[in-house]
Formats: sequence, C-alpha cells, structure tokens
Amino acid sequence: MKWPIFIIIIYMCSSCTTESGTTIPVEYAGALNNMMQNGDISAKISLDTLSDKDHIYALGAISELKGEIQVFDGQPIISYAQEGSVALNSTFQVDATLLVYSRIDQWIKIPVGGNIKSMAQLENYVRDEAKKNGINVEQPFPFKIEGNMESVQWHVIDWPEGDTEHTHEKHIASGPQGESTYVKASILGFYSNHHKGIFTHHTSNMHLHANIPLHKVAGHVDDVTLGNGCILSLPLITSTND
Repeated sequence: MKWPIFIIIIYMCSSCTTESGTTIPVEYAGALNNMMQNGDISAKISLDTLSDKDHIYALGAISELKGEIQVFDGQPIISYAQEGSVALNSTFQVDATLLVYSRIDQWIKIPVGGNIKSMAQLENYVRDEAKKNGINVEQPFPFKIEGNMESVQWHVIDWPEGDTEHTHEKHIASGPQGESTYVKASILGFYSNHHKGIFTHHTSNMHLHANIPLHKVAGHVDDVTLGNGCILSLPLITSTND
C-alpha cells in the first residue's frame, strides 16, 4: 500500500510543477490601494535606481501623480501634462509613487489574430498564450503588444495638488486624455491575477501603457482594440530560467 501512495504523491507534485510553469521575476514599489484609500502619492522609488540595469521594462506613475512612466528595454519615456497637452522626455531623474518592473533579456514573438476587440479579450488571450509558453500565470509577468491598433484610449495623469479624494475616473479626467485610432503603437503590460489594488486596478488583471509615436503620446491605456498583424511578445523561457 505504501508504494502506490508514494507514486501518487510524486505524480501530484510533478503535475503542480508542470502546470505552474516558470515564474518571471517582477518587482514593484508602491500600491494603488495606498493612493485610493489613503491618498498617499508620495515617492516610493527613484527611477534612477534602474538606470544601470540592462533590458529593464517598467511602467508606473510619477510621484504626486504628475505624469506617467514607461521604460522599454532600458529606454525611459516620461510623459506629463504641459499647457493641456502631453510632453515627453527620456530622463531617469524622476521619482515614482508606483512602479512595476522586470528585466527581460529575450522575448518570444507570437502573431495575434485580429479578434482582440476589448481589454477583457486581450487579458484572456495574454494569459492563455503565456500558459502555453511555459510561464507561471499565477505569478506576475510582463508582455508587449506591438503593431497596428484600431483604437487606443489613453490618459496622462496630472493630479491637482491638495486633492485627497481618489477615484479611477478622477485619475483619468485629471490630465490629457484621448483616443488614437488606426495608429502604430508599442504597448507594455504587466499581468497578474493576484495584484489587484497593488499595480492593477480592481477590475483588471493587467496594467498597460502605450507609446504612440505618430501622435507624440505615451500614457496609461484605458482601453484598446487591436488591428491586424499585431505581435504579442512574452518572456522567452530557456533552460537557464528553469
């Protein structure tokens, strides 16, 4: 009787390992709950602490909620409001009240079908593809979407000084916002089904930022409809990662 039980235990453990996949290292500083519940929008990390690290991908919000942060492969794109429009620069010399980041050396590229018409569909697609490619979807991981977008709804936060009542709707309305249609864009996202209120909002398992060069806009993504020919990039799992 002991041997069959022993074999079952080994099988169960082996199945858990196979199902979970490889965990991608993701770090973060700050939390949305601190903003929403406590009004804490103070600096939690300096972006400059990542400036000497290779292949960093990051997104977040500037301290005091005075703009948005993106880092694509070690290249920062900082967006902020300037006279009602979006201004951009490429400095690491900013502090973040929220930042989520990861170091990814290599990506696997996956062609996306033209049937992703909502954030909910994109969330399910990213999760399923990550699982197929050996990523542990019970832990956070970054991803990219690049190509032609039918529509990207975006905003760049510009929180009024002294306002301590935070809502997601007020965050969107506080600064420049818009919808870019039929444009090429690069979207950086982080997926997690365990970090709602930390670095994803309570209604989503994703946090997305987009860079839209044609419109000279980079900011938080509120909704997106993908066009034909987009590419999903996921962290490449190699034997050295296992």
